[in-house]
Amino acid sequence: MAGMRGVNQRQMQQAMRKMGIKQTTIDNVVEVVIRTGSEEIVISPAEVVCVDMQGGRSYQISGQEETRPLGEPGIPAERGFPEEDVDLVMSQTGCDRDAAIAALKASDGQPAEAIISVISG
Repeated sequence: MAGMRGVNQRQMQQAMRKMGIKQTTIDNVVEVVIRTGSEEIVISPAEVVCVDMQGGRSYQISGQEETRPLGEPGIPAERGFPEEDVDLVMSQTGCDRDAAIAALKASDGQPAEAIISVISG
């Protein structure tokens, strides 16, 4: 932080606590998507810090930014399927991402059924 040179981090944390500000880092964030009426702003990989202050929460996000139109093909996991489900189907079957998403679509988003359908071919 260029403007923070010379500031003792411990003193800063103490001052924030005195003002009732609590700051925590959210671990393992893969990406953050901000969806507007016409586009998406995707920040990936993302670092996210949650700031609790006076009963409200705000989030500070940093990372590489990409802007894309809504409905662009090939966007991660077809919006309806959690990334963990896509990864699970891929890891259990050895199939590629497109096959995992297709299997999840065919099984109404049920990972176990998607895995069985890919294995039974």
